[in-house]
Amino acid sequence: MSMDLGLLGAHLREHEVTPGWAADLERAGYGTLWLDASPPADLALAERLLDATTRMVVGTSVVNAWTADAETVAASYHRLEAKHPGRFLLGVGIGHREVHAEYASPYATLMSYVERLTRAGAPASRIVLAALGPRMLRLARDRTAGTLTGLINPEHTRRARAVLGAGKLVLPGHFALPEPDADRARAIARSAPPGTALGVTNYANNLRRLGYTEADLSGSGSDRLIDELVAYGTPDAVAKDLLAHLDAGADQVGVYPLGNDPIGALLVVADAVRAAWRG
Repeated sequence: MSMDLGLLGAHLREHEVTPGWAADLERAGYGTLWLDASPPADLALAERLLDATTRMVVGTSVVNAWTADAETVAASYHRLEAKHPGRFLLGVGIGHREVHAEYASPYATLMSYVERLTRAGAPASRIVLAALGPRMLRLARDRTAGTLTGLINPEHTRRARAVLGAGKLVLPGHFALPEPDADRARAIARSAPPGTALGVTNYANNLRRLGYTEADLSGSGSDRLIDELVAYGTPDAVAKDLLAHLDAGADQVGVYPLGNDPIGALLVVADAVRAAWRG
């Protein structure tokens, strides 16, 4: 695809981002701003963020198949594409059985959702799937432009690239915290995702496939698990851990900032990654 997503993506929820902060992140070198946590089908915030920036791609991470009507989402895609051509990427996903009472047949539901989007004119080349397991990764390969992944390590990125092959997008997201004190960094990580997300079936099953044990997954996570899911330490150490995804075959590494100042953390990470990548 011709869209330039950049080396780094910034993952933020609606309450964590404003148009002004989006412009700051663009100036800092982020190529994509990902809107997390099931943005609504009207994609109004995505439009405001696109209005405030000039080059940055805005993507959804992800529109939820259970809560966002596909035809409404497709109409929103067309509106954004007409106003900001080539700058919006539609990430879609199935959500979690712990949240949605109607959750059933995730593979069939997501396949049907993508078909509804494409019938309404949203091109497959502008859709990526939140996919973790092999079957969903194959669906992303066969029906869309690629995959968004989260709560993963570089080994998962290697596996995803092996399934999707060349020419498809592999867009992992990794937690990041510029905090050199290991005990403090682990405590922060355990008080939020990833620590609070280990009971989510989709994530837990994927972590088991990656070789983590029940002891790793118990409570809010073992030290080993937290250390491999969160890039923490000095800014240089954080950058090294994030760039491991690019070495594993990612097209971009998305940054999930942890801590009380997500924008500040993203800016620190951008400086460190830029220096490490040039070096």
